[in-house]
Amino acid sequence: MPRHRYNQLVDQFAADIQEGCLRPGTRLPTHRELAAREGLGLVTATRVYAELHAMGLVSGETGRGTFVKEVLPRGHGIDLQPWGDDTVDLSFNNPSMPGQGDLLRTALRELAGSGNLEALLKYHPHGGRMRDRETMAHHLAARGLPATADNTVLVSGGQHGLTVTAMALLEPGDVVAVDALTYPGFKLTAEACRLELAAIPAGTKGPDLDALAALCRQRRVRAVHTMPTLHNPLGWVMSARRRRDLVAIVRQHGLLLIEDAAYAFLEADAPPPLAALAPELTVYVSSLSKSVATGLRVGPVCAPQAWIPKLERTIRATTWHTPTTMTAIACGWIEDGTVARLEAEKRRDAAVRQGIVTEVLGHLDLVRHPASYFVWLPLPEEARADAIAKTLLAQRISVSTAHPFAAAKHVPHAIRLALGSVNVETLRQALLTVARVVDDHAYR
Repeated sequence: MPRHRYNQLVDQFAADIQEGCLRPGTRLPTHRELAAREGLGLVTATRVYAELHAMGLVSGETGRGTFVKEVLPRGHGIDLQPWGDDTVDLSFNNPSMPGQGDLLRTALRELAGSGNLEALLKYHPHGGRMRDRETMAHHLAARGLPATADNTVLVSGGQHGLTVTAMALLEPGDVVAVDALTYPGFKLTAEACRLELAAIPAGTKGPDLDALAALCRQRRVRAVHTMPTLHNPLGWVMSARRRRDLVAIVRQHGLLLIEDAAYAFLEADAPPPLAALAPELTVYVSSLSKSVATGLRVGPVCAPQAWIPKLERTIRATTWHTPTTMTAIACGWIEDGTVARLEAEKRRDAAVRQGIVTEVLGHLDLVRHPASYFVWLPLPEEARADAIAKTLLAQRISVSTAHPFAAAKHVPHAIRLALGSVNVETLRQALLTVARVVDDHAYR
């Protein structure tokens, strides 16, 4: 049996189990029945079930047969897991610099002594107080955005910003073009808002724009979600020319452009944002979650001014307004230069961590940006992502497979490694284990 056919059969079983088509407790065909049905040798049929068992998807019971196990849904990896202190988390990024706890203590003391605490206990405008919007707009303008207080609103982090954008400006059933590998949080937003995601093939330099243009001719596409600067998980930074070409397609078909910029701060020399090239069509969503702290749920959404009332109304429907205590701290850190300093420190920190990746995993096929907090690791043909993730978790290392990121039906065998949640030495030791496990699975 050709190896690719064997892989296809394992993948099909895995997909049917993960998607619920084969429910827990389902008895699968015997090895001989599977061999006869698929035209396999008995040894190959046995290998198929052994692979599924290694992935944790089935269990064999002596004298009874092979049964589907209760497994986590395909979306596993989207949700933050409550790992214990004995587990090294390489699935989510929580980048933090030394001394950030002291920064927060100082900010809280200053806030307590400001004499303005009562104002923080009251309702505020849904899009944020005007002075806070001015501060955030100034922060965005320094990155080349046409941001003003009138076209910028404050949200509770990037995920909230994406959801507010979808709820305010899209309708259930709308088709949104996304990269075939995309941010899992936007997949959740699309699911909640009943949007249809159409996957665009993605390379190492950006989405396939010819495929996007073809999709727009074939379907009534309403919007495009894209991450032009530090794509998650592939790490690309789209060139200026590719950005102009994307904007041309968006303008030609009258699309809404959602620019997701959660990690954009890590690239200091990126071309102008899409929102600067097409301000009349673009909603720019960012956050201080990665550049400052994941617990600081504050971020900006910059959009055409005519759309601001819809965004404000949706903020009211979801959170009323961003918590003012968090907003006051965030804007204070923007004004005194703390945010700019932390961003610079994290760019250096990410580069150091990528250097460790080069030392430990350089012999593998890596897709990454030299100053990002994550690495995409396509696996050799012989290796299977679910089996590797399960083996690593047994050794107290959590990684993400491609499932949470995949917007297309085909899910590649790959893992994403988040580099920003552990100290450097712990990261090095964990990556050594990853390298060993991947090599073991690749050369079985």
